[in-house]
Order: sequence, then structure tokens, then C-alpha cells
Amino acid sequence: MGCEKFNKEGWYLAARKLASPNYNMRPDSCDIRLLVIHCISLPEGKYDQNNVEDFFLNQLDINQDESFADIENLKVSSHFYIKRNGQIIQFVSTLNRAWHAGKSTYKGRENCNDFSIGIELQGTDHTDFTERQYQQLIQLSNDLIAQFPALKDNIVGHSDIAPDRKTDPGVKFDWVYYRQRLIA
Repeated sequence: MGCEKFNKEGWYLAARKLASPNYNMRPDSCDIRLLVIHCISLPEGKYDQNNVEDFFLNQLDINQDESFADIENLKVSSHFYIKRNGQIIQFVSTLNRAWHAGKSTYKGRENCNDFSIGIELQGTDHTDFTERQYQQLIQLSNDLIAQFPALKDNIVGHSDIAPDRKTDPGVKFDWVYYRQRLIA
């Protein structure tokens, strides 16, 4: 169950594929045991463009907004990105290491990118996410859990694994609503 949702290369069949160059091999491709929920928008709170996609593809025009100067030389990615309308975009195969968590620790283990899957939601730490985003996040999470059962009991926010640096997905993310709808 769940295997038919992904191809053998680790790409989710229900997602639009935009392959990011910002990834590398996991130390152990069988060691996928953490799901990390993030949020992002570029610029913050602006949703009617493709800046996040461009950022993860190293194609962001930094001259569009003065806030982009801070991220000009960053090379980051996430496995998945869910837009406000519910569209799911996949940037990195689940079998590879996306660069989403940065300096991070989970249950005493550092470098969470090595053993995690990252999902970015289009939004901010202080705005509500859309019902369509929750629906897609829940479906994607359930499909990932079916593929990688260890994820079920290891789902966190970026703020949980990098509390000194990050606050996402933020106070508006409804953890109770989300968790109640995951596979029992």
C-alpha cells in the first residue's frame, strides 16, 4: 500500500516535478524516518507568483524585492512544496537528501536532512493555511507514511528541530487538525 503513489526513483505521481539541483545522496537511502513541516513565501506573505519555485531551482531574480538580498547565495530545496491552491510540487526525490532543515537535531541525532523528508507550505508563521493545503498535506503525508512507515511517529515542525533558528510552520499551523487525519 502506498508504493503505487511513487515511482521507483522516489517521485510522487500526484505532484508536478521540478527537479532542483540542490540535493545530494543520503548517507543511507533506507533511513527515512522524519517528516518536517515548513512554511515559506517570497516575499513574505506574497503568494501570486513563482518565486519559491525559482528559489529552489536557483533561478530567483533577487532584484524583484529588497528582502531577497538575504537569500541571494543560498542553495536550498525541499522535497515538496504545497501552494495555497493545493498544487503539490516535488523538487527532490524522496530517495535523495534535500537541503531544507539546515543545522538541526532530532532525538539527539544531528543533520536531519540525512534522514528526513521536507514539506514546505506556501505561507507564513503568522497566517492561516488554506483548507486545500491541509487536504493535500494530509494526503501526501499519508502516502509518505505508507511508503516509509517510520514517519508516522516522527512528524515535526522546522521549529522543533532548529528551535534557535526557526519558527515555522508557526502558530497558525493546526497540528491537532492535521494529526487527527493521518493514517491510524
